[in-house]
Amino acid sequence: MQARDRLLLAATQLLDEASGGRVSTRQITGRAGVRAPTLYHHFGSKQALLDAVVSHGFKEFLQNRRVESARGDPLHDIRAGWDSHVAFGLAFPSAYAHIYGNVKPGVRCGVTEDVRAYLLEALRPAAEQGRLRVSAAEAATRILAACSGVTLTLIQQPPSERDLGLSERMRESVLAAITDASTDTPTTSPETTRQALQSVALALDDDDENPLTAGERALMRELVARLLDES
Repeated sequence: MQARDRLLLAATQLLDEASGGRVSTRQITGRAGVRAPTLYHHFGSKQALLDAVVSHGFKEFLQNRRVESARGDPLHDIRAGWDSHVAFGLAFPSAYAHIYGNVKPGVRCGVTEDVRAYLLEALRPAAEQGRLRVSAAEAATRILAACSGVTLTLIQQPPSERDLGLSERMRESVLAAITDASTDTPTTSPETTRQALQSVALALDDDDENPLTAGERALMRELVARLLDES
């Protein structure tokens, strides 16, 4: 194998073994049998290498979603995209934690920007049909924040105790808040919606087990509070 491929393989293996923990440059280069300058030559930085590892599968997932959702009902596509996003996170928790857990203040992640671009693309028809209460950009921001928060919450729960219904309840509460009720009827009751939001709020208060940073938790709390007010 070429050095670049060995680095990708080593990083993939180590990221999986770390289960969301830190992977060092020394570990990667040691397993790949190269020196650090080789890593920097091919990828520029360790972070860029790890992004390349996790983004491959995630971008493939996004491309599949685009193909499946072509010419479909826009809100149905959003629901399906949400469910696929959560399923990806639960199937590949280490990669997902790397994408959404390792962030830097003020620095956008290229992978999550691809998700936002997909959401904007999927929401545009709904906006053109007058089915949104807010702009497509605002709707995409709310959906991405809520969906990633739910996914990280579910990843933290032991599989035997995982409340998969939380994702559906949160999904419908967000859609109810951003869509015109005259064109789309929420599929969950107000009480169920509030329970889902309160469950997420409790998870955000668990500082010991939460992979989000303090700033990310503050943003999520603000979003949840807004949705509770609107529910």
